[in-house]
Amino acid sequence: MTNSPTLLAFDTATDVCSAALAIGDEIVESSETVGHGHSERLLPMIDALFAQRGLRLADCDAIAFGAGPGSFTGLRVGLTAVKGWAEVYGKPVAAVSGLEAVAAQARGEWEWIAAVMDARRGQIYGGLYRRDTASGALRREGDEVVMTAPEFLSELRGRVAGAAARFATPSPGVLAGALEGSVFRGARVEPVSPILAPVVGRLGWQRARRGETVDALTLDANYIRRSDAELLWKG
Repeated sequence: MTNSPTLLAFDTATDVCSAALAIGDEIVESSETVGHGHSERLLPMIDALFAQRGLRLADCDAIAFGAGPGSFTGLRVGLTAVKGWAEVYGKPVAAVSGLEAVAAQARGEWEWIAAVMDARRGQIYGGLYRRDTASGALRREGDEVVMTAPEFLSELRGRVAGAAARFATPSPGVLAGALEGSVFRGARVEPVSPILAPVVGRLGWQRARRGETVDALTLDANYIRRSDAELLWKG
């Protein structure tokens, strides 16, 4: 047991399944590259973290959930788990975008941060964030999208000057060729960690303290792209 505020955070939207416990200012984490095995790894990973600190889920004050975008199957695993836990234990949930967790890892004083993740099939997930120079808080500018890298760069053009943007991504290769042929040629691409749960936890705490949480009934994931089943069914 601990008297410090405690939050469980996890992310199942990408190939790296990760979980973290934020206990006061301390974060302990666990992660594993699993591909499509999130359902087999998530619960043992979280159980091991709780056992390490002698805690239970009932001891947590809130839960932070990596709400996507990402793998439809992975997101469904995470969404089902967090909805069940929030309902059973009566815990508030902070839903955190994976793209925001990527942008939050960017170092330096950059005002504009374009977060990018590999969406497969020749596409990327992208979002533009603006950092408040006083507080350091991130504010999303526009919608998060799924499209090709050149399309994303074209969509950014006119909203932010090439030299003023920093790109943050756990998969730098998805941007390499596209940047060279765009107005963002020469822009800094910062590789960040694909292990998102610790950052989801930090951002989730900030939301919880501001009262920006939801309950089990209203919580949903940010899929952006339809599932394969939907795509096939709709032709």
